[in-house]
Amino acid sequence: MTPMSDTLETTFLSPALVDALEASVEGQVIRPNDHRYEARRRVWNGSIDRRPALIVGCASVADVSAAVRFAREHNLLTAVRGGGHSFPGLSTCDGGIVIDLGAMKGIEIAPGTRRVRAEAGVLLGELDRRTQAVGLAVPAGIVSHTGIAGLTLGGGLGWQQRRYGLSIDSLLSADVVTADGDHVTASMAEHPDLFWGLRGGGGNFGVVTSFEFRLHPIGPSVMAGPIFWPMEDARSVLRFYRDWIDGCSDELTTIVVQRRLPALSTVPRHLVGKRVVGVVVCHTGSTETGAAVVQPLKAFGSPLLDLCEPKPFVVHQSMFDASFRHGGWYYVRSCDVADLNDDVIDVVVEHGSRISSPMSSIALWQMGGAVARVDENDTAFHGRRAGFTFNINGNTEAADGFEHERAWARSYWQALAPYHTSVYVNFLMNEGENRIRQAYGSEKYERLKTLKHRYDPTNLFRLNQNIRPD
Repeated sequence: MTPMSDTLETTFLSPALVDALEASVEGQVIRPNDHRYEARRRVWNGSIDRRPALIVGCASVADVSAAVRFAREHNLLTAVRGGGHSFPGLSTCDGGIVIDLGAMKGIEIAPGTRRVRAEAGVLLGELDRRTQAVGLAVPAGIVSHTGIAGLTLGGGLGWQQRRYGLSIDSLLSADVVTADGDHVTASMAEHPDLFWGLRGGGGNFGVVTSFEFRLHPIGPSVMAGPIFWPMEDARSVLRFYRDWIDGCSDELTTIVVQRRLPALSTVPRHLVGKRVVGVVVCHTGSTETGAAVVQPLKAFGSPLLDLCEPKPFVVHQSMFDASFRHGGWYYVRSCDVADLNDDVIDVVVEHGSRISSPMSSIALWQMGGAVARVDENDTAFHGRRAGFTFNINGNTEAADGFEHERAWARSYWQALAPYHTSVYVNFLMNEGENRIRQAYGSEKYERLKTLKHRYDPTNLFRLNQNIRPD
């Protein structure tokens, strides 16, 4: 087979060809002259402005297979969209085809066996609302309008990770449409090589149409929320925080945040715009235990704002939604570090004081716990022994000021360079093959290349953090 080129040479698609595709699918085929096109071509990251030749809104697995075969037959640049939350905009393209799974919303819960099957268009909030109705949840994410598909395929950080692991650690099976348009199931029993690669390897090996997860008890209420201090107190707060989490229970997951306080109903007007450092807590045990665990943090120094209290898990899961709303301009740099030593804290203090945009922020994820207890070679995800994961966001409302915020994020990331260990693949921009290799480590990267050659030798699925076939 001839590998597909990375740059699209525009292929003329006659109206008759597109009509034939439209007649073969249950869902929608949207062309540039369609009144729905402008809305449907947009993705979450407003800085991405691309115009595909076709958008296939799939309603079924058969639709996905038809769209994949059409793309392959006509050598079309192919993007796959679940929730559309890709930072670098890899869920859309110029001149090619978008296979849009957003209408595939099926959720089937088996409370007795604590399992759920969710189709690839399901968003985290949709899944949480259904599973929390029976007191269960899938470990997944922190922004409720994120799609489960892309989040899971990259690994799946989330509020439950230290207790129950990453999203992929609860994945039992996945239904996949391969580059040939065939439909297979991947699990420990069927296509175990593919199942290994799907757990962290992204969308490189096919279009996952549904996921089967193990469910875990949580909530419905958790002790959760942020506590904020003035940015001027960042050094002392972070040193206290480092000691406070040392040896903590797996029921506790925290994220350190630096930002300017947003104009929300929960933020007093006189604090809006103030630069702050915060610790966002989610304790997944009883709220009484959580309150006792969090009390020393609440009592440290002089917090400006304390919003950490018992609340429904679904409320906490959506607390970052307003900060990452659709249409904002988003840019991220990321790295893992081994620990929060004094030198790393100095970098955090220095660069946090430079935050300009009300939408820019950092999220410093506490790792460890159940994440680290899975053997490094069990899944394609790399970096299970990381101490912390940095997510540095240089964001703006629109184009104005975006370049300045991107430069701030790059500068922050570069200052951390001496401490980089690995990087979470879902937090990569278009950063090149060396960074993708770093995300997986050399040994796993070579194993993934072999797997890619087996399942997608022409690199049809290359709009992702691409692992090229040998």
